[in-house]
Amino acid sequence: MARKYSKEATKKVARAMHKRKKGTLKSGRSGKAVKSRKQAIAIGLSEARKEGKKVPAKKSAKKTRKTKKTKRSKS
Repeated sequence: MARKYSKEATKKVARAMHKRKKGTLKSGRSGKAVKSRKQAIAIGLSEARKEGKKVPAKKSAKKTRKTKKTKRSKS
């Protein structure tokens, strides 16, 4: 079975996890320190994607289907 993630991607995630433990991993625009384990993994994978490493595409959020409301005319 083929690897889902490249070894380089794994290294990026490991580096992000170490930075999180040290308290030096910062999130995007706000620059706040990352405390969440899941967010640290996401940051590592994102960096690997930017470098073109073998990483599966992001899972997109499921879109909810909007139902059309019919307008009732007042008579």
